[in-house]
Amino acid sequence: MPKQVDHVSRRRLIAEAVCHLADEHGLEGVTLRDVAARAQVSMGAVQRCFRTKEEMLVFTLGHIGERIGERVRARLVRSPAQSAGTALGHAATEISLLREEHRAEARVWLAFVAQAAVNEALATTLRASYAPLQETFTRLIAEAADAEAGSGSDAGADGDGDGDGDAGADRAALVDPRREARTLLALVDGLTTHVLIGHLTPPEAQDVLHAHLARLWA
Repeated sequence: MPKQVDHVSRRRLIAEAVCHLADEHGLEGVTLRDVAARAQVSMGAVQRCFRTKEEMLVFTLGHIGERIGERVRARLVRSPAQSAGTALGHAATEISLLREEHRAEARVWLAFVAQAAVNEALATTLRASYAPLQETFTRLIAEAADAEAGSGSDAGADGDGDGDGDAGADRAALVDPRREARTLLALVDGLTTHVLIGHLTPPEAQDVLHAHLARLWA
């Protein structure tokens, strides 16, 4: 009886091999032969999973995006009682790939971003990866703004505030969640680049990120 091949698992195995090679040599150094050797499968197995190198790269980029998205969702699920503002900070930190254990993934991600500027298939996949992340940011910012507005209203109703609560509520009411989500997504991508090229240290990048989040309601 012929051996059954799990093509989904094999495609993911090959995608991981692409990531390792891209981290070491850049996307221009990724060849089907080297991918087969790194994944410990035959050239024929790679070609049965992917008809072209571009198809393999597109799948790999989607695979990375799914992995980042899964980490964000897992981080939010682990702390269901946290405020929306705190959850937003956790989600932004995961997406920014600033931690040392995500440095290789960040290098590979940015290699794909650079290639996507001249490859529409990769650009389409990249946009599809960004979309759910932006929606997560949009939802969390909207929830945090609602909570901030509610807390300001409560302080005013108690009659013992000095007006700061009402001012905070007014600022929260002016927040455009979708615009702020786009801004935050662009910021975390930029911070990833600045850390990788050594312009910022990871703690400096974290400080920039936290200062931006604090100014949302300031």
